[in-house]
Amino acid sequence: MASPPISELTNRAREIFRLVVEDYLASGQPVGSKTLAQRGEVNLSPASIRSVLSELESFGLLAAPHTSAGRMPTDLGLRLFVDGIMQVAEPTREERAAIEKQLAEPGPIEEALENTSALLSSLSGAAGMVMVPQREQRLAQINLVPLDERRALAVLVGEDGNVENRVLQLAEPASASALQEASNYISAKLGGRTLNEAAKAMQAEIASGRSALDEASRQLVETGIATWSTDASKRPVLIVRGASNLLDESAVSDLDRVRQLLDDLENKQSVAQLLDSAREAESTRIFIGAENRLFALSGSSVIAAPYRDREGRVVGVLGVIGPTRLNYARVVPMVDFTAHSLGKRIG
Repeated sequence: MASPPISELTNRAREIFRLVVEDYLASGQPVGSKTLAQRGEVNLSPASIRSVLSELESFGLLAAPHTSAGRMPTDLGLRLFVDGIMQVAEPTREERAAIEKQLAEPGPIEEALENTSALLSSLSGAAGMVMVPQREQRLAQINLVPLDERRALAVLVGEDGNVENRVLQLAEPASASALQEASNYISAKLGGRTLNEAAKAMQAEIASGRSALDEASRQLVETGIATWSTDASKRPVLIVRGASNLLDESAVSDLDRVRQLLDDLENKQSVAQLLDSAREAESTRIFIGAENRLFALSGSSVIAAPYRDREGRVVGVLGVIGPTRLNYARVVPMVDFTAHSLGKRIG
């Protein structure tokens, strides 16, 4: 059932609908006609308000969970509110400063992604999610340091300043001079490329006989790059932080829904696929309740936005997930601002 265009609602119905949704998003509880009348924002009797509420219910915008209870918005109603009525509240100066400070911290990009997910959770009161960029590190420098006869420590420095240390198992003992030669070769010849690009370039140069590496150094380079190139595909696709925020006071009366949502979050591949569908969006996307099959049972909403590198390429998606009564007006611009800030950090 499609919701009616906002223009089809009378001014009175639109105002009462807005009040119901805003009260519900703030409290998580159904809103009754008596409550609305007492607020004094609508100059109508409780009986007249009940008539309007019944009309909105007939449109599929509101529902009454119990016979004697008030109304709460349906997924259709929330969609109409988000698309046609809601006025977003830009992040405060303090919130923007907190986001920028967190993302300005030096360190590996994985750590920045972890911090972003935790930050979104803290600011929204929901669970924060960040999808790891589907790209490999571009190398600036590689150093191979001997540990013993059969092991070397590979220190990889990315163009973005990210430093990773990995232990390389050697098929044959290697001298310090061979390790140094291999380090110099990789840094000089393969800098600025991803590991996969580096592997192809190295293999082509060795196959053509242009490489000046001796046999020991050549084996080091081949072994190292072949190992590192498979690493990117093993990294986690999705980082979720703050799932405990979903167990708030309102969850006590709806534990089945919360359990279902936590089960959904355990299936990170499905959640990542949902986030991935927002990669082509120009701005923030909102998935409300049963609009997406994944969250049809848990009645959850996802607010997601793609983040881009400095060249404008989409490298990942971030967002929050929580009950459908999320504070959309506050969280939507917050997710959008965080996406822009993370993009600057990614470079």
